[in-house]
Amino acid sequence: MTIEVGSQAPDFTLPTDGGGELSLSSLKGKKVVLYFYPKDSTPGCTTQAKGFRDEMAAFEAENCVIVGASKDSIKRHDNFKAKQELNFALVSDAESDLCENYGVWQEKKMYGKTFMGIVRTTFLIDENGIVQKIWPKVKVKGHIEDVLESVKEL
Repeated sequence: MTIEVGSQAPDFTLPTDGGGELSLSSLKGKKVVLYFYPKDSTPGCTTQAKGFRDEMAAFEAENCVIVGASKDSIKRHDNFKAKQELNFALVSDAESDLCENYGVWQEKKMYGKTFMGIVRTTFLIDENGIVQKIWPKVKVKGHIEDVLESVKEL
């Protein structure tokens, strides 16, 4: 399945840090930044999460919610969130249904090895659940600013 700008964002209901549950449909009426990242507590993922954390007030001022998604367990999410003082939800996609629905579970290459993994990707979804922008293969530096700029233009 390929998600394109202008398409309906696939709904999901997944467990979150803190033992909660989150559905995309429950966020209707708000802008949503759904970002997929490979793994909690790795350097790039930590930098990206802290970037969103530090700009949270600016996103909230635009009626925007941040949701981070990876295949990490709830326990790992809880530890990561506590350690980095994150102020947004992390959903656990242990079965990788969400990753597959959004097309971010892809073949990757590192150090000459090929494996399946999450390709760092961000989706901007509007108040009606329509995908407005996609950032594939995200480079962390400057990314939060780009996303915030796009949220403000929405």
